Amino acid sequence: MTILGQDRAVAAFRSAMDSGSLHHAWLLAGPRGVGKGSFARAAARRVIAQAGGPPVDLPGLDTPPDHRMVRLLDAGSHPDFRLIKREAHETGTRKGELRRGIVIDQVRKLQELFAVAPSLGDWRVAIIDCMDELEPQAAQALLKTLEEPPAKSLFLLVSHSPGRLLPTIRSRCRRLDFTALDTASMDTILAAQRPQLSAEERARLIPLAGGSAGRAIDYAELDLGPLAQEALAILRQGDPDNVRRARLASSLALKAAAPRYAAFLDMVPPLLAAEARSADGSRRLRAAEAYEKARETATLAPRLSLDPASTVFALGTIMAGVAHG
Repeated sequence: MTILGQDRAVAAFRSAMDSGSLHHAWLLAGPRGVGKGSFARAAARRVIAQAGGPPVDLPGLDTPPDHRMVRLLDAGSHPDFRLIKREAHETGTRKGELRRGIVIDQVRKLQELFAVAPSLGDWRVAIIDCMDELEPQAAQALLKTLEEPPAKSLFLLVSHSPGRLLPTIRSRCRRLDFTALDTASMDTILAAQRPQLSAEERARLIPLAGGSAGRAIDYAELDLGPLAQEALAILRQGDPDNVRRARLASSLALKAAAPRYAAFLDMVPPLLAAEARSADGSRRLRAAEAYEKARETATLAPRLSLDPASTVFALGTIMAGVAHG
């Protein structure tokens, strides 16, 4: 599994692994959708494959797909590995729906992994994807394990907002920062993950996603291209008669449009950021100010359950202000 666009993170981890002094806990920090989860899985595969043998002689974090340890990991049956993420409710009216967070029982089960000796090598590896979803009691339980880790234990902890984690957890981790992906990496990932997209479609999506391949894939799935074009028209040409804003608002107001509405909220701030970078003079200043306003609106709207139509119209007004000045 080759990790694109994060060469510094790969090199730092490989250097630590090759030196024989691999820190027990790594905090993988950065924007959503730039490869932190993929990195964690690739790093786990490499460490476990190397530990269980035969040795791997490939660059970066790559592992042979036919390696016996990798086959066990792919089958979900390797005894020395755990992946912790939100689980679905098993009973009740919400059966099948994902829980709001990672609960303490999941972390306690993780502790069982580190209470016994490894089975197929000398390393045990756990991934938590993602740390931002740990419920408070679960975070405290994890802290106890991080404070006194058994020998040759590896925690790979994914976080989109590391500043919100417990300082005591952060202090026990070595931090790896992941950055927004460059255009070439984005194009390669999109071509591999969504081969049905043409080169032209990928070229339209990439500037909207703010360096996040995960976001670009979501946008492709939700057919956000037409919404993006409408938003760009407002941003660059204005909307003096309110027609464009009203059209956007009505298209995202229905309950069935909720996923596209959420993606639209996510899309508008990066659009404005890109516009600020490409503009100059007073337009750059207007775009930068609009970015801050749009980010605040897009963040607060879901938390306060604001009306989608009104929120979209308000975002349209913020964008129109860049054009009109």
